[in-house]
Amino acid sequence: MKWTGIVVLIIASVRASAQNVPFLGDWQEPGGSVVRIERCGSNLCMKISILSSTAPSTTDTHNPDASLRDRSLCNLQIGRGFHMDGATHASGGQLYDPKSGNTYHGKMTVEGDMLNLRGYVGVSLFGRTEVWRRVSPASTACRVEQRK
Repeated sequence: MKWTGIVVLIIASVRASAQNVPFLGDWQEPGGSVVRIERCGSNLCMKISILSSTAPSTTDTHNPDASLRDRSLCNLQIGRGFHMDGATHASGGQLYDPKSGNTYHGKMTVEGDMLNLRGYVGVSLFGRTEVWRRVSPASTACRVEQRK
């Protein structure tokens, strides 16, 4: 009977710690698109869940691989391999920028409902930080906002 209680406590503890990952959820980037951060195995990854009506394109036109230039940006994975460095820090990831077709190293920090995402080449000093804000969960199906 004692083992059952211990197992229940361990399972509850694992579930609670899984829910305390502050990165998980939907984030709006400065251009208006929404990116979902979720678990991919033991790491975190990112995919576009809403493509803004002001996005320059709906397809991956700048991809260095010409065979991928017609793929939709909807549900495109743009971040992968991020691992938690602490309660509010993650690093070791790669970020793909569909606006340029370039891939960068990445790290991120959560401060409340703000996500500081830094993409860089080589060392963090040579990079740029964007601030994303948390938004209400988008539907599970990716969509392209209507052009205005």
